[in-house]
Amino acid sequence: IKMRVVTVATTSLNQWQLDFVGNLERCKKSILRAKLNGAKYRVGPELELTGYGCEDAFLENDTVSHAWEMVRELMIDEQLRDIVIDTGLPVIHDGVRYNCRLFLLNGKVLFLRPKRALAGDGNYREPRWFTAWRKEKVLETFILPKVVREVFGQKSCPIGDAYLKFENDVRLGCETCEELFTPNAPHIDLALNGVEIISNGSGSHHQLRKLNQRVDLIESATKKSGGCYLYSNQRGCDGGRLYYDGCALISLNGEILKQGEQFSVEDVEVSVARVDLDEIVSFRAAVASQQVEMAGKKEPKYPFVEVDFDLCDDDDMNLGEARLSRAIEVRYHEPEEEIARGPACWMWDYLRRSGASGFLLPLSGGADSSSTAAIVGSMCQIVCKAIEDEATNSITSTNEVEAECRRICKFTAEESISPTKMANALFSTVYLGTDNSSEDTRKRAKDLAEEVGAKHLSCSIDTVVAAIVAFFAVVTGKTPKFKLFGGTNAENLAMQNIQARVRMVLAFLFAQLLPWVRGQNGGFLLVLGSANVDEGLRGYLTKYDCSSADINPIGGISKVDLKKFLVWGATHLGYPTLAEVEQAPPTAELEPITKEYIQCDEVDMGMTYDELGTYGRLRKIEKLGPVSMFRRLCGEWSSADPSANRQALKPREVAEKVKKFFFYYSLNRHKMTTITPTYHAENYSPDDNRFDLRPFLYNVKWPWQFQRIDAMVAKAEAM
Repeated sequence: IKMRVVTVATTSLNQWQLDFVGNLERCKKSILRAKLNGAKYRVGPELELTGYGCEDAFLENDTVSHAWEMVRELMIDEQLRDIVIDTGLPVIHDGVRYNCRLFLLNGKVLFLRPKRALAGDGNYREPRWFTAWRKEKVLETFILPKVVREVFGQKSCPIGDAYLKFENDVRLGCETCEELFTPNAPHIDLALNGVEIISNGSGSHHQLRKLNQRVDLIESATKKSGGCYLYSNQRGCDGGRLYYDGCALISLNGEILKQGEQFSVEDVEVSVARVDLDEIVSFRAAVASQQVEMAGKKEPKYPFVEVDFDLCDDDDMNLGEARLSRAIEVRYHEPEEEIARGPACWMWDYLRRSGASGFLLPLSGGADSSSTAAIVGSMCQIVCKAIEDEATNSITSTNEVEAECRRICKFTAEESISPTKMANALFSTVYLGTDNSSEDTRKRAKDLAEEVGAKHLSCSIDTVVAAIVAFFAVVTGKTPKFKLFGGTNAENLAMQNIQARVRMVLAFLFAQLLPWVRGQNGGFLLVLGSANVDEGLRGYLTKYDCSSADINPIGGISKVDLKKFLVWGATHLGYPTLAEVEQAPPTAELEPITKEYIQCDEVDMGMTYDELGTYGRLRKIEKLGPVSMFRRLCGEWSSADPSANRQALKPREVAEKVKKFFFYYSLNRHKMTTITPTYHAENYSPDDNRFDLRPFLYNVKWPWQFQRIDAMVAKAEAM
């Protein structure tokens, strides 16, 4: 008796929007690697051929045309025969643009399956570019573009909601990314129609603590109804704020068989599993209620496209049984490790694709800039580990990561590579101190730079600040002073902002000219910002200060998580100075230090970072306005919380805190219009470019809402 055993492959690819040459190369490489491992079916990420992040370029017919030109290249490549290729691209059918899966076999287009549910919330805007396929269980005829028809004369193919039926009665269906998350997911109906293999080409981004949800959904997709589920995902920086975190998965009957890497600088990863389809039949047959549902499924039943190809392996029963893939334990990263690896991999992609020769960071010795420096160090460690792995892996022996590293760092072929040597070649830090800076922060910046391996400069900017103040005095006849020296609040704020903005100007000057100073003509450094998500939410940053940079790796990470990361990084990254940074009180060091006064961030803000995290989650995730937030927090903060160092609060105290947050949030919302492109990590980011679309001009008094809160406080106090 011949077993119905199939070898299937899923991929994580580092595709780049509109990089048609590179995308095609990575696509082909993954197909060949899948074939090398014996797979007869290979699935790739969502919109694999164009890249997921094309955004409004999807509205250009050129993008669609180029995708079909890539399909032609896949069709004519003789090396890609005898394997079913499942890829993704935009398709225009009857004048409507769809996000489609395309199935190829031996130079023929088998089938186009449009996406039925589009992602249109958070970071996603798919309905702006595509239309969901609403014709459930309907197949139509798609006229293939001329560039494809010319290859082997095929004029058309089926398009619609269906599955593929191969020889030996093997059935294969698919869904795309968002459809997995919908209540009536296609995989349910497909399974009830006897489909054994279900694939998902996805474009899912990294977010702290998100992988558990994704894995749970993939496991549950086959836990109730059985089947083999293949999940493919984009990896890397596709050209925007998101990092697509790979982690390709293969599940069988509710258990994970294969798991790809979540964070990696490898461009191509292929995960392969060997599955006995009769195990799926047995699993389903053991549940009587499911058998009844499958037997009595109402018409119309799912349409299918017949394929004259045997997807099963040729091995006999004994060999097949010995090589079947079995369940593994899923690997999860701690949030601190996610911070160390996600932004680091995103930065590596940004660096190697931007044409820059490295990074420059204004390193203050505080928690935020120190976290950013540590992430750059983590990037160097990840790259060096990938180079080691390349040297020991015969399948990926092309040494692509090493070649990129040598190109950027200008290492010769004979030079050895280490994380600190790599950091020294591409990472520069500069401490831009003033009379208001402390020796403690100056020393921490120097020590951390040495631990990471960065080239470090330490200088005073007092002469530049003094020159600007003197210029203002000449023009206006007035000389501003700090509040400690008798100045007004306006003067005090202006004196702080002068220092902050001078640092931004000097940072870009150093970034542009340090390569020239070091004899690297033609190079430039990317300026790194280091404002965290809570400071952006509160607006506790100077517009066009050091928060204005080329990119910001920590702009989507909360201060609470960053402090935990500093403790973790001191040990796991090998940078002990991070532990000292974590213990130091957060301060901007923009005001004079005296025996009686040291500037403190939380005092300046009028709220703690823990409170800011709470406000951010309630505002964005829970979608609470001022009145609803007040009502919620009256309950949550009515008792003391020692872990947050918070006493029990009365309604009036809660009201003051909520009103203060909304006042400053709305007052400073305009700053988000100029925020540095920021790595997305936390789901309450205030980034107004795409994730948090809100106005930037508010009535900061919130008269109606605050009046309602005051009335509720009065009622509570009268009881």
